[in-house]
Amino acid sequence: MNFDVVIVGAGPAGLTTGIRLAQLAQQQERDLTICILEKGSEVGAHILSGAVLEPRTLNELIPDWQEKGAPLNVPVKSDQFKYLTESASVSMPTPMSNSGNYIISLGNFCRWLAEQAEELGVEIFPGFAAAEVLYDDSGAVRGVATGDMGIGKDGEPTDNFEPGVELIGRQTIFAEGCRGSLTGELMKTFGLCDGVEPQTYGIGIKELWEVKPENHDEGATLHTIGWPLKSDTYGGSFLYHNADNQVAVGFVVGLDYRNPHLDPFEEFQRFKTHPSIRPLLEGGKRIAYGARVISEGGLQSIPKLTFPGGLLVGDTAGFLNVPKIKGTHTSMKSAMLAAEAVFELLPAEYDAANPGPALEATAYPEQLKKSWLWTELKKVRNIRPGFKQGLWTGLAYAALETYILRGVAPWTLGHHKDHEQLGNKDDYPKIDYPRPDGKISFDRLSSVYLSGTNHEENQPAHLRLRDDKVPIELNLAQYDAPEQRYCPAGVYEIVEIDGKPALQINAQNCVHCKTCDIKDPSQNIHWVVPEGGGGPTYPNM
Repeated sequence: MNFDVVIVGAGPAGLTTGIRLAQLAQQQERDLTICILEKGSEVGAHILSGAVLEPRTLNELIPDWQEKGAPLNVPVKSDQFKYLTESASVSMPTPMSNSGNYIISLGNFCRWLAEQAEELGVEIFPGFAAAEVLYDDSGAVRGVATGDMGIGKDGEPTDNFEPGVELIGRQTIFAEGCRGSLTGELMKTFGLCDGVEPQTYGIGIKELWEVKPENHDEGATLHTIGWPLKSDTYGGSFLYHNADNQVAVGFVVGLDYRNPHLDPFEEFQRFKTHPSIRPLLEGGKRIAYGARVISEGGLQSIPKLTFPGGLLVGDTAGFLNVPKIKGTHTSMKSAMLAAEAVFELLPAEYDAANPGPALEATAYPEQLKKSWLWTELKKVRNIRPGFKQGLWTGLAYAALETYILRGVAPWTLGHHKDHEQLGNKDDYPKIDYPRPDGKISFDRLSSVYLSGTNHEENQPAHLRLRDDKVPIELNLAQYDAPEQRYCPAGVYEIVEIDGKPALQINAQNCVHCKTCDIKDPSQNIHWVVPEGGGGPTYPNM
C-alpha cells in the first residue's frame, strides 16, 4: 500500500501530525494520502497519562476545539503540593501552575483527535502493529511492514495466518511513544543518539477510582513527594479529580533507582495507605489500572530527529517537560512542526515510478529550535539531573535553577543509563511490603485484569531474551531477579523446574509499559511488538 506519508502510532503526536498535514493539503488544494498505524485494538486503547493538558498546542492546531466537542470539560481549579512522611503531610509551595489547564482522559482526547483526522481524510488503521522498518537500496527508510498474524508459538503459520502488509511512504513518521521498538532500531541504524545524553525514564502506574461524592472535588489536583520512597529515589504521586466522581491516582518512580529490592508497584500500593490519601479512597471503587514509562531526559537527551525518508515526533523522541509533568502539548507541537516541514519537502508533482532519492526533512529540527517548545525545554533542562544526588539536593538545585538562574545556567547537566544503576542485592536492604487489603491496596493480577489486557496465546512471546542464561546466572545471583519487581504486571516469575530456579515469562500479562526493556541490568530483555490488537484496552485513561 502506497501513501505520501505513513505515520506509526495514533497517540497525540501521530494524530497531530496527520491532522496538520491534512490541514495544509486542504489549504493548498493538494491531494495528500496519509495513513496512521495503531497497534492497539482501537485508538486510545494503549494511551495512558495523568493527565493535565496544557491546551497551548491544541489552540494552534484546532482553534475552535470547544465548538468541535473536544473532551476538555474539567478546568483545573486548585493545585496542592505536599511532602509526605510516614504518618503526616506538609504543604509546600507548588512548583507548577495549572491555571488554564484541563484534567482529561488522554485516551478519550486521542479518540476525539482521531475523529478530526478522519474528517480531514486521514486513514487510520487500528489493530495493526508496525513490526519492521523497510529500507531502500540506498539505506533510506521507505516505509514499514505490519507483523504477520496467525503465527503459532512454534514459529509456524497456523490456520489463521495472514501475512503482514508493506506500507510505503514518501516520508515515514515515527510517533511510537516512549521507548518505541522501531525507533530503537532507527537510533542504532542512523546513529541518532550519537553525541547526546542517554535517555532516562520513569515508570508511571495509574489507577482510576470512583470515589464517594463527599470526597470528590472536581478540578482539584494534588502532587506529593517523599514517603513511601526514600530520599535517594526520584519519584512522587499525582491525584487529579476529573468529572463524575472519578479521581486519577498515579505514582511515578525514576528508573535510575539503585535498590534491586524496590518494587514500584508495591510502593504505589503502599502510598495509597497514607493517612492523608486513604480517606479519599475509602468507600470508593477502583475501576481501571495501567502502567507506562515516560521519557524524563529532557532537552539534552533528544536525539537527532531526521534521517533519509523519515523522522521522529513526540515522546518517542523525549519531549516531556519534567517539572511540569506534562508532555502532551510539547509532543503535539513537535508533530505540528514536523508536519509543516514534511509538507514543504514533498513536491506536489510526484512520479511514483521514478521517485528519486529519499528526502530528509532537515527544516524540522531547525524550526524546532526556533519555537517556544525548545525555549520551554531549555529552561528546565537541568531540573531532573539535579536529583541524582537525592531528593533534598534536587529540591535545592531546582529552586536555584527556577528562582535565581531562571533557566539560563551556562552549563547543562548530564544523565546516566538507568540499567547501569542497579546495585548488588547484598548491598541494599530488603523491603517488607504489606499484604494488599483488597480495598485500598491490591495485588498485581487483579490489577492487570482491570487493564483489559489480552494477547492471542498461541503466538511467539514478544518479550525475548538475548541470552537464556542471564536471568538465573546474573539477575538472580547478583540482583535477586529484579524483573519480578520492576514489572507492574506480573510478567516475570522465578519458578522451580526439576529442582532448579528458572525464569517464567507470562507474556499474556504484558501491559506494554516497556520497563523491562529499560531496566534489565544487562539489557538482555528485548521488547518487540506482539500481534496487532493485543495488549491493554484502557477505558477513560
